[in-house]
Amino acid sequence: MRDVAVVGVHMLKFGRYPDKDVVQLASETTIAALKDAGCSINDIELVASGNLYQSNAMIGQRVMKEIGATGIPVINVANACATGSTAFREAYYSVASGAYDTALAVGSEQMGKMGLLGAGGGGDRAYSTEGIMGTGLMPGVFGQAGVEHMRKYGTTQEQIAKIAVKNHEHGVLNPNAQYRKETPLEDVLNARVIAWPNTLYMCCPTGDGASAAVLMSAEKAKKYTSKPVWVAASILTSDPYQERNPTMFDINTVTRNAAKQAYDTAGIGPEDLDMVELHDCFATAELLHY
Repeated sequence: MRDVAVVGVHMLKFGRYPDKDVVQLASETTIAALKDAGCSINDIELVASGNLYQSNAMIGQRVMKEIGATGIPVINVANACATGSTAFREAYYSVASGAYDTALAVGSEQMGKMGLLGAGGGGDRAYSTEGIMGTGLMPGVFGQAGVEHMRKYGTTQEQIAKIAVKNHEHGVLNPNAQYRKETPLEDVLNARVIAWPNTLYMCCPTGDGASAAVLMSAEKAKKYTSKPVWVAASILTSDPYQERNPTMFDINTVTRNAAKQAYDTAGIGPEDLDMVELHDCFATAELLHY
């Protein structure tokens, strides 16, 4: 496997874009990432496009038609909350394997026009109810997983709410965040309950956004930057077989396994990290992923 560098990146500000569609959002961030890398679409040899809610709409090919169809392979990826990182992994391995020297990963989503569970219905089938008490919807799943954590470890709702307070504070510092407003603990706890113990401010909002990254082989990257960002590991896993508790399943197994493999591949441990970006769809989710 070859070393792979990230040479250019871009992220749109997350929010609501009622006058644009998801292809326009993906195209804008792609053009900006190419500019950041100092290259053009003609230099890209493969595109991996991630989108979940419109995954049957061939977003990647439509982006290429917007910015310049060059006949290169386009892979469309849909993998739930891991969609963006899976697109990145596809681009990474296409270069690491030696098949291509340059690849583009782009992730885009437009949930603001679809409501909480997307168009077309079927939200009640979002997750199998095997091993879960009464719901397959994500707010309920992560609410129940949080209740199980509280039962096992004596965790309080206030402790979980402090995770949301921290993340809202971080959002204030991020110019691309959808909401840049500090939310005091009292406001979090007093907000409407969505799925106990998660209140409204402990749940991520729906919104629109897109981001892209240009990846190159080490040899190719030398022509574009003197400060490449090397990819140490990119891991994709799925749940292993396990006997499911009739009340609650271990929602964190797959995350824990992926993290361990990533540390092993990169040859480092958690003590070597300077920053972590952790999936926090709900405050309880972040706690479970630790």
